[in-house]
Amino acid sequence: MTEPVVAIISGSKSDMEIVDKVVYVLKEYDVPHTFVVLSAHRNAKELDEYLAKTPAKVIIAIAGLAAALPGVCASKTKKVVIGVPVSAKLGGMDALLSIVQMPSGVPVATVGIDNGKNAAHLAIRILATFENELGKNLLEKMI
Repeated sequence: MTEPVVAIISGSKSDMEIVDKVVYVLKEYDVPHTFVVLSAHRNAKELDEYLAKTPAKVIIAIAGLAAALPGVCASKTKKVVIGVPVSAKLGGMDALLSIVQMPSGVPVATVGIDNGKNAAHLAIRILATFENELGKNLLEKMI
């Protein structure tokens, strides 16, 4: 089996509708990926262990409410982290602002509220910049 190049991490099982959007796009481009549910608050140790061992080059972190997951991921790894805010409360503005307001040195690319598809598309564009077979294949499919 091919190692995953994208890791999808959701803070809650209730985010599955957004996870499904991410997975749909990644499958469309044949991008190897994995998915786990790990809360930055409830599963901190497991999240640290997962981030340390995942071979993925890009992490898509989906979170609502306080939306700490993307920022915590970015603080624990040097890999690209894409945050997807979830519209759980306040129309998702609480999550959006939590994700985009990261301190200097802890970058999180952020897409629109509930926009799992754009997170997947951004991950694909990032991966396509790598000089390898996957990148070439992705560029060909994008054109």
